[in-house]
Amino acid sequence: MNYREQSLKRHAEWRGKIETSVRVPVDSREALSLAYTPGVAEPCLAIHADKTKSFDLTRRWNTVPVITDGTAVLGLGDIGPEAGMPVMEGKCALFKAFGGVDAFPICLDTKDTDEIVKTIKIMAKSFGGINLEDISAPRCFEIETRLKEELDIPVFHDDQHGTAIVMAAALINALKVVRKKITDIKVVINGAGAAGVSIGKFLLSFGVSDLIMVDKFGIICDGDETLNPAHKEVAKVTNKAHIKGTLADAMKGADVFIGVSAPNCVTKDMVKSMAEKAVVFTCANPVPEIPRDDALSAGAAIVGTGSSEYPNQINNVLVFPGLFRGALDVRASTINYEMMKAAALGIASCVRDDQLSPGYILPYAYDPRAHEAVANAVAKAAVKTGVSKLHKK
Repeated sequence: MNYREQSLKRHAEWRGKIETSVRVPVDSREALSLAYTPGVAEPCLAIHADKTKSFDLTRRWNTVPVITDGTAVLGLGDIGPEAGMPVMEGKCALFKAFGGVDAFPICLDTKDTDEIVKTIKIMAKSFGGINLEDISAPRCFEIETRLKEELDIPVFHDDQHGTAIVMAAALINALKVVRKKITDIKVVINGAGAAGVSIGKFLLSFGVSDLIMVDKFGIICDGDETLNPAHKEVAKVTNKAHIKGTLADAMKGADVFIGVSAPNCVTKDMVKSMAEKAVVFTCANPVPEIPRDDALSAGAAIVGTGSSEYPNQINNVLVFPGLFRGALDVRASTINYEMMKAAALGIASCVRDDQLSPGYILPYAYDPRAHEAVANAVAKAAVKTGVSKLHKK
């Protein structure tokens, strides 16, 4: 099937993937008096007296905006807020289908960091959490950091952390199959944008010690004054041997390759140069860094991609619905690293050790067990780390 042509046809038929629905009766004078005026004045006054009651007396407790400026949409790049809307609507549909979360697409017509932060701050009182989406690096780092510091509800940039979480889950299970320890492996990440940088930091927290990051200019190395602030930070904790050169140089002897970069930038010879039982995750969309069959024929033991057409799809949809479900359920004030690590372990746990194989390292995106596991793990981690407003340690 030509998914692109079929999708365009179906979008024209659907005319939107989400809609609002009414949860209360409004079919009589009495019903209107309770749901609207004059009765509605009472919950308004109650919230005015105690603003936290907005989570109890309105739908705020279960609502999340999916916010973009359209600058880094699905590998399509800077296509603008209007063109980003189909992706944001799709994300909202997945939030509801897999997490029961009411999500709304918000596409901002600005690329100004200060303006984006201000806009989100002044609308934040309507929501239980904030999901940032498809905002280009390095602005996305500052936007998320500032919002996390200034808001008392969870702020999550899915391109960064959702990708990191599902990648960690895939790696945990892949290493079980090839019988390697995470502390012993050499990992190469190609692509040092929002996703790549976040993946690198996250894997370091899981115990990876030999990590090399590569961008379009080559291997990232500490001391390079041309690096942007985000790359300078990550350079301090990666590439400890100070290797310089190209992606091909970085991949020699590597146990794991993770691509969140560009199509067809990896050759079969590069894969052949990797260590035995190499793990190759190629997540560039819609065209991967190397075709799956080429990576396998070059000797890769396990290949994961971003595509639903192949086994081992590495997709953020395994993360964000359950993650926000868990965070909202305990009214978390933030999403911290402990909650993110719990989400990764929750996903990985959905494939039992006796089920693991080179072609099955992750649960399927539509597996309800995965979303429930993430929600439960995140909620417990929020309570344990003291960021739940409903359950204190």
